[in-house]
Amino acid sequence: MEYERKPYTICEVDLRKPLYWKNSGGTPYAYLSSLPRALTGGGRLLFATNAGMFDPALKPVGLYVEQGRELVHVNTTSGYGNFHMKPNGVFYVSGDRAAVVETRAFLKHRPQADLATQSGPMLVVNGRLHPRFDRRSTSLKVRNGVGVRADGKVVFGISQGEVSFDAFARLFRDGLNCPNALFLDGGSAASLYAPSLNRYGNILSLGPMLAVFERGAIRQ
Repeated sequence: MEYERKPYTICEVDLRKPLYWKNSGGTPYAYLSSLPRALTGGGRLLFATNAGMFDPALKPVGLYVEQGRELVHVNTTSGYGNFHMKPNGVFYVSGDRAAVVETRAFLKHRPQADLATQSGPMLVVNGRLHPRFDRRSTSLKVRNGVGVRADGKVVFGISQGEVSFDAFARLFRDGLNCPNALFLDGGSAASLYAPSLNRYGNILSLGPMLAVFERGAIRQ
């Protein structure tokens, strides 16, 4: 779609346990194209994207829950960089419900998450843009993020060119009607695998990844 004269690729999905980090041998997948092409018993891989920030060893820098198991704890430290631009937040799925919430709210309510990934900054918080975003900013990057609409539909977006945080946040709030949205990453880490759109993933290695398989698949 085009929003405010800038092009974006948008994927709307219903998620079912889609987080991946390491293969059965304990090695990070690193590339979206390395994810399983199908779940056990069928269900083709339709879409995948990076799922948050990671360190040089490809380990998530914040909360990471996969198949109900917390593999990396919540990160509440202060520091430099986008992840630490508070408020940051968590995207999680619990049963058939998905949500994007501030990290503090996640810690307060401690939902039982089937999957969760922490990143930052929040793009939209309860209908308001992140307070540090500036419409006049000249910091432009390729960016991707995730939001959840009021009806529960999960929306992933990635810019096809370089945009500011403010422009990207307004896409989610005003263009995609997401009252809460989370930045996943930018630059070379903002990646998308969607064969139907002729998008085949990343060039540089990634840490955590989100993947969506067709309905009817047996869950791993």
